Amino acid sequence: MNNNIFYKIARKIGMDGAIAYSSGSRIIAAITGVFSVFFISTFLTGIEQGFYYTFGSILAMKIFFELGLTGIMTQYVAHEASHLTLDSKGCFHGEETYKSRLASLIRFCLKWYGLLALIVFVFLVIVGYVYFNKFGSEHENVEWRIPWILICLGSAIKLFQSPFNSILMGIGKVKEMSMIGFWEAIISPVIWWGGLACGFKLYVVGVGSLAAVVIWQIYVSYAGFSKIITNLIKVEITSSISYWKEIFPYQWKIALSWVSGYFIFQLFNPVLFATEGAVVAGQMGMTLTAINAIQTFSMSWINTKVPLYSKYIATKDYVNLDNTFNKTLKQMSGVCLVLIFAFVFVIWVLNVSQLQFGQSIIANRFLPYLPMTLMLIPMFLQQFTYSWATYLRCHKQEPFLLNSICCGLACCFSTFTFGNLYGLYGVTVGYCVISILFFPWGYWIYKTKKAEWHK
Repeated sequence: MNNNIFYKIARKIGMDGAIAYSSGSRIIAAITGVFSVFFISTFLTGIEQGFYYTFGSILAMKIFFELGLTGIMTQYVAHEASHLTLDSKGCFHGEETYKSRLASLIRFCLKWYGLLALIVFVFLVIVGYVYFNKFGSEHENVEWRIPWILICLGSAIKLFQSPFNSILMGIGKVKEMSMIGFWEAIISPVIWWGGLACGFKLYVVGVGSLAAVVIWQIYVSYAGFSKIITNLIKVEITSSISYWKEIFPYQWKIALSWVSGYFIFQLFNPVLFATEGAVVAGQMGMTLTAINAIQTFSMSWINTKVPLYSKYIATKDYVNLDNTFNKTLKQMSGVCLVLIFAFVFVIWVLNVSQLQFGQSIIANRFLPYLPMTLMLIPMFLQQFTYSWATYLRCHKQEPFLLNSICCGLACCFSTFTFGNLYGLYGVTVGYCVISILFFPWGYWIYKTKKAEWHK
């Protein structure tokens, strides 16, 4: 009886197998996040917490090299794979043209991402050393140099793996690839907690990054997915996808959008670290981690549907496309809203109870109510903007380019200018106002382009 109730609830909110694993990893991450707060508060100082979260913002600079290619690879693969069938031995069958074009994507990723991973590793190591030596020099007792190298190494290898994750999702292995995040969410925190408890401090961040790489490789090999990649590499190329003619005209637009996203989402910590110190940067980082977990969890509803949307578009089945998308958007936004209220309630309980781990009051590791609210409002609006952009991008088009660039430049200017003048409140007020002002423009793009392309 209980199983039937849970099954009905899952169907009501649109949770299928792919979403279950994808969002399941977020649920586990949320649960382990509670314990992580305990470990961070107990075994890291407020200053070390600032370094910990600023690491992530510097690492995000790899987007300037990857340039959105990983994100669109799923769509290109889904368009080709929709004309093929995959047997139990990991071999594709169907028209040779589509099979050859799919194989050409694999070979391109092997060469391009191999070189890119090496360049990114060297770049991140140098930039991190320069930044933290300049703005973190007063904290000589914080050991961050070797941990930073380990983190950069793990991130570079993860970058090499990323297109193959997208490729496997594009051929229909969405649920299976979502399981990787599920297992990572279980295994990585245990390694991370153990390292903190043993006094490894910031070293655990690098170890955790490398552990995620190993988990991915073991899973892909164990599940037999490496055979699919190997078999495609062996396919004779008679017809290939031209990067410059087919991918680049679309990718450069996505790239600019993604780069704009860096200036929207990743500048907060580095600016606050430099202007208000490591402690405030740590509060922003802790709050953003919780907010991003909510956002990523709810976005699982849209992200797992990308191959399906691409298939509907390839076959011009716009009725099913719109019905599926509209239903998914309602479910996603509802889940997001519930989680936002739950998060605010938890923070309220922490403030009232003044719960303390070690020498730290947990509530003090998060932003105060006002700046937190100013970060939550844009996140909820972004659920819609991101969904509209994903819907349109599945058409192999990027109509949000100008919107993304303008929003990125506005946020960049606001964060640097008001962050220097007014600190935390300058950053958060500016970000919230810009997000609200740009929201109607995003909706207009979605409505007009959908009408234009589906005539």
